[in-house]
Amino acid sequence: MNKADSPKTSSEQEAVIKPRQRLEGKTSVPGDKSISHRALILSSLAKGTSTIEGLLEGEDCLKTLKIMQDLGIKIQKKGEGCYQVQGKGLKGLKEPEDVLDCGNSGTTMRLLTGLLAAQSFYSVLTGDGSLRSRPMARITRPLAKMGAKIWTREDGLAPLSIQGRELTAIRYEQPVASAQVKSCLLLAGLFSEGKTIIVEPAASRDHTERMLKSAGVQLNINNGVITLENPEKIELAPQEIKVPGDISSAAFLIAAALMVEKGNLTIENVGINPTRSGFLTALDKMQANIAIKNTREVSGEPVADIEVSSSPLKAINLSGEIIPSLIDEIPILAVLATQAKGKTVISDAEELRVKETDRLAAIAKELKRLGADISEKEDGLIIKGPTKLKGGISCKSYHDHRIAMALAVAGLACQREVIIENSKIISVSFPNFLHLLEEL
Repeated sequence: MNKADSPKTSSEQEAVIKPRQRLEGKTSVPGDKSISHRALILSSLAKGTSTIEGLLEGEDCLKTLKIMQDLGIKIQKKGEGCYQVQGKGLKGLKEPEDVLDCGNSGTTMRLLTGLLAAQSFYSVLTGDGSLRSRPMARITRPLAKMGAKIWTREDGLAPLSIQGRELTAIRYEQPVASAQVKSCLLLAGLFSEGKTIIVEPAASRDHTERMLKSAGVQLNINNGVITLENPEKIELAPQEIKVPGDISSAAFLIAAALMVEKGNLTIENVGINPTRSGFLTALDKMQANIAIKNTREVSGEPVADIEVSSSPLKAINLSGEIIPSLIDEIPILAVLATQAKGKTVISDAEELRVKETDRLAAIAKELKRLGADISEKEDGLIIKGPTKLKGGISCKSYHDHRIAMALAVAGLACQREVIIENSKIISVSFPNFLHLLEEL
């Protein structure tokens, strides 16, 4: 490969993406971000030593790691992505000496709020400007019903000031399917008196439930109703956790291989949890040339190798129950839809408006600037294709790693180079993404 023609970082804040016709090879992607967060938290609450292999060493997960250390947990790095956690049990955390910084990580803030609300001490969770603008009432309201004392800024924004106390379990019917809210309440429920019951309107990612069960926690799950039994008898067992590759990270490489003229790519060891694999279902409907091979189970999670090659794509409609299982992949699906024949309509995705940025508005605006026929609707997007993307401009990342990566993939299919501003934000979930594109 001519290095001058490959994606490269021109500075810490800016990436230059040049058009490409070829993308091929065999690779892997970083560990699953959602599983990595939960592995650190639940290992800290277990009684004994847990090991974690394949932990995502992106900025978001490292924020969770640092906070658990600030709460008195000994976590040692044994190698790349390999950590040993000395869990102190459910009552082993200590009051932090300072404010706890979640950085850009909404998962860190939302999950740990549930945990800290049930402790016997005071704590404060904050984050960067982006995180402090994201709504937290979706967790503070149900926690308040459990008896939590949490102070926020106006409109329920962080920092979150938490006076831990004894909580009472509740039955909570989620208005919108959210794995973060569900996991927050399950963590609080571990310390609460009575049965915690959570009703989901649609299935959201279930990594917390799988890991709790592996740790010996009694959970009943039936038709979207999750019941946490006998919390007064709970003691989490230490685990050996192998984190699979993140399907949400793999999605960007898969899309790149589909869009270039000569794409032929294998991504090994990718998690294909059914609550996360809606992206693969959508690609199948788009008639993408993709194969799932060597399916197996690792640490309670389904894993496989994914083979993909260039394909003419067909437009589809996405709505309803599939949306929670591909919510993080909608920006890159929008990029793919610009090259699909027909009109793609994405609905029921209003959750994307309260992510790191308003992802619906961000991806629509930037793809339109690149020449796409795309428009917003209140809960989704309408994209007509195929269209030739022009390039020759600088695109904003909106301080959102998934927007930055989606635009980088779009840049491969543009007629002229594309500059991605603030590309450093990619490091929160996929630190070597731009270098990996270059290698492929």
